[in-house]
Amino acid sequence: MKVWINGKLYPEKDAKISVFDHGLLYGDGVFEGIRAYNGRVFLLDEHLDRLWDSAKAIALTIPMTREEMVNAVLEACRANRVKDGYIRLVVTRGVGTLGLNPYVCKSPQVVIIAGTIQLYPPELYEQGMSVVTVGTHRNLPEAVNPRIKSLNYLNNVLAKIEAINAGVMECILLNAQGYVAEASGDNVFIVKGRTLITPPTWCGALRGITRDAVMRLAPPLGYDVREDVLTRYDLYTADEVFLTGTAAEIIAVTTVDRRPIGDGRPGPITRRLAQEFAAYARSTGTPIYNRAKGARAS
Repeated sequence: MKVWINGKLYPEKDAKISVFDHGLLYGDGVFEGIRAYNGRVFLLDEHLDRLWDSAKAIALTIPMTREEMVNAVLEACRANRVKDGYIRLVVTRGVGTLGLNPYVCKSPQVVIIAGTIQLYPPELYEQGMSVVTVGTHRNLPEAVNPRIKSLNYLNNVLAKIEAINAGVMECILLNAQGYVAEASGDNVFIVKGRTLITPPTWCGALRGITRDAVMRLAPPLGYDVREDVLTRYDLYTADEVFLTGTAAEIIAVTTVDRRPIGDGRPGPITRRLAQEFAAYARSTGTPIYNRAKGARAS
């Protein structure tokens, strides 16, 4: 594998940043996880919009233009012969002192890793997965706003530890008011009748790229979609529950806190949305190879 760092490609063993980078010392930076399907980078513009928004929220200046970033992502994909894969795009604050002051960091670092990922075993997409609600609450918007996709993922890691200790691979975080926020790495949807409901971002949910895609795909299929607050009761009594994320795509949840959802199997609406999403993802995006110069990202 070759890793793109600040305009150069390095062999994996030589891909390094300084131990004094505030991204390492303090989680001071932002990132995006992006998918490639069928030789195209999926929803690249949307990912870059979120990256720039996250950077602006933490007063981090990305040291590249949008077009330069698009070209860098494609270069990293081509160097690793990516056709179907996963891209991790990271912007750190850069090298600084051992103090917190971000303004001593003069050179933000850009790292692009283009490879593969498998978040959950394939059988879970057929059988559905079990989740638990955990005691770790989602970060308050007044603290580290969950809409910032920052390198500080300790809140998510602590929740994931609880999930694994409970014998499952994923969990649901609640916010300080007891409302459903999101999973440790994915957004949450419930299905009631022919209506899809997902928590609003002010409840502590990330503005998920796959979440937004599902909300666009569902209405033409005859499903209503809305944002609304959800409690554990709403999860327990839902007809279907599913998670969405760049790495996870769409995956059914069949039990929550040992309570079966519906008949305990992936529901028909979840299955249909997963099929529609797969078709959409594999038929659109920014071409990695033979892209016309100056063309929009997606």
